[in-house]
Amino acid sequence: MNSICLIEDEQKVAAFICKGLEEQGYTVKAADTGADGKKILAQENFDVVILDVMLPDMNGIDLCKFIRQTDTTTPILMLTALNQVHDKVQGLKAGADDYLVKPFHFSELLARLEALMRRNKSKEDNHLLTFDDLKLDTWTKTAERDGRQITLTAKEYTLLELFMRNPNKILSREYIAEQVWEIGFDTGTNFIDVYVNYLRKKMEKDFKSKLIHTVIGMGYILKQANK
Repeated sequence: MNSICLIEDEQKVAAFICKGLEEQGYTVKAADTGADGKKILAQENFDVVILDVMLPDMNGIDLCKFIRQTDTTTPILMLTALNQVHDKVQGLKAGADDYLVKPFHFSELLARLEALMRRNKSKEDNHLLTFDDLKLDTWTKTAERDGRQITLTAKEYTLLELFMRNPNKILSREYIAEQVWEIGFDTGTNFIDVYVNYLRKKMEKDFKSKLIHTVIGMGYILKQANK
């Protein structure tokens, strides 16, 4: 069940939004001041925050900035009676994801909430890279194979991410050097091979199947052993 944090001081507007969302199956926690909104947000996570610009104790723009200091992912939909372009721009620059001007139809509010949650779900899905039994979380910078965590150095992590974003593609040593080290490849050195071997040992220890394969004269490829 999706949860919404509503920070709105107009009682009629708040009651209208809460009733409509609860009828649609959402759970809603409401606050009528910025201070109470901060307390609610500190206690639990929400799928979307609906935030009014004009609050009795603080500006909603400032509260949006405050939220974004510790939470960069939860979508924020701002509500305002102001329909000026610079007001909308100010809200978006503060970290809001969308802007809805009062008065509004509930159907539009609902559509915007659903769009924000779809977009956020897509972002969450994209941070986890998988290939065969290998997983890489680009948010926490952690890797695991078949549930076993793999400890990587910063360069080993970057190298593995490059492979996992380009599965079943031959990556030349020149391309790897440019993408991971941001330098041109010196054919007189073997540091690319050394790092690939470091990574292989960590990924393939205690596993029968290999995932990173050498393509003689061309480079390396991440693929399943039997393909």
